[in-house]
Amino acid sequence: MKKGQFLRIVVVLLFAYVSGQTGIQEKASGTQVAYFLPASSEHETIIDYTGFSLLYSETHEQAVWVAYELTAEEVHTRKANRLNRFNEDDRIPTGSASNLDYYKSGFDRGHLAPAADMRFSQQAMEESFLYSNISPQRPAFNRGIWASLEDKTREWAVENSAISIVTGPVLSEEKYPTIGPNEVSVPEFFFKVILDHIEPEYKAIGFLIPNHGTDRPISDYARSVREIEQVTGLDFFYLLDDDIEEQVETAVQIELWGL
Repeated sequence: MKKGQFLRIVVVLLFAYVSGQTGIQEKASGTQVAYFLPASSEHETIIDYTGFSLLYSETHEQAVWVAYELTAEEVHTRKANRLNRFNEDDRIPTGSASNLDYYKSGFDRGHLAPAADMRFSQQAMEESFLYSNISPQRPAFNRGIWASLEDKTREWAVENSAISIVTGPVLSEEKYPTIGPNEVSVPEFFFKVILDHIEPEYKAIGFLIPNHGTDRPISDYARSVREIEQVTGLDFFYLLDDDIEEQVETAVQIELWGL
């Protein structure tokens, strides 16, 4: 275990002990300490931004996942206006994707952490337009069911006071079709897993949606978190108490989410 990951776990466990609530995330000085971040290896570097954290894939030139907490207060806070200015991310040591990759590609520059979730802070809004948070999405997908799921996620944040979100492309294969000079991979599927981490009721739900337009309802794409783990190879919510983790990750209880 690398030093950074060890310190992250120590700080989070200390916070959980003090608060008495397993799975709570603290935001301090613009840096998130997230109890629910997916497990990472000693060779992987998690980058923290104002409103989210991510793990970047140089191979695919996009994030493997983006994780953040969204609170009801943040949903209701409108300090920042939406931008439409995308920028390369200089925090990616190998360089991120760029405008040239998406120019005349036919794909939308799809947000992983949505800009609409980042309106509580101008800096968070600007960082959501970094190419590290962007993935190639077909227009009918990005503007259709994916946007609908993002809207529903904000509703759940308000209904549950706060939720934890991990989202990203499914990059389980080595090779995908690519766009641009940086050869940005075009994923076939996107996932989103959501955890209600506020006691007394813990619940979670996952979604696996193909990267194309559809008229089917969101509920048709609901999956257990464990199923999303199997597809992506990621380990979500691994720092939760084992009994709670087993409970929330294995069931698909769409009725608890009003679907």
